[in-house]
Amino acid sequence: DANGETEEVFGEGVVGEQPVLEPGEMFEYTSGCPLSTPVGTMHGTYQLVDMHGNQFEAEIAPFRLAEPRRV
Repeated sequence: DANGETEEVFGEGVVGEQPVLEPGEMFEYTSGCPLSTPVGTMHGTYQLVDMHGNQFEAEIAPFRLAEPRRV
């Protein structure tokens, strides 16, 4: 948040789902998080497994969070 407080979230799946994507497919979802200030940022990684069982990470670049009409 804007005060420099951070929180790490770990868990299986994305919003309770573990999608299987074929080449060229995509998965989109909407989620939320508690934020104690009007603005903040979010970033992280997703741990993924390809069809051969190889594990890898996909980086989520930082993006801004803001209450409506605060930016």
